[in-house]
Amino acid sequence: LERQLVLQNLMRERQTAMQIAWSREFLKYFGTFFGLSAVLLTTGAIRRKNPAVLVPILPLSFVFAYQYDMGYGTLLQRIKGEAENILDTQSTLLELPKGPLTYEDLEKIRISQSKLFIEK
Repeated sequence: LERQLVLQNLMRERQTAMQIAWSREFLKYFGTFFGLSAVLLTTGAIRRKNPAVLVPILPLSFVFAYQYDMGYGTLLQRIKGEAENILDTQSTLLELPKGPLTYEDLEKIRISQSKLFIEK
């Protein structure tokens, strides 16, 4: 059991590391796109003398800020803290509908599915 727990924790750590690495890599590409878009939209707004051309920068900046926070900021620590708060103070939110699965529930499902395959 202890080995299984260690293995599960190692897998979780690797998945989290992959998620952070993906966010950092995505940020490089999106940051380049965002920078070029900001320059081009600003140039277009100045040439056309229309500040409405700058509107797409607003949602792009939110995506950029989120990705930066995920890759290099404290987003994962805040998520972890909120998850711990939910576990400590709002555990009723974690309950499954109709309660936890039991062996009897699984057997009923298995039997009903096996009947479907036999009837066909």
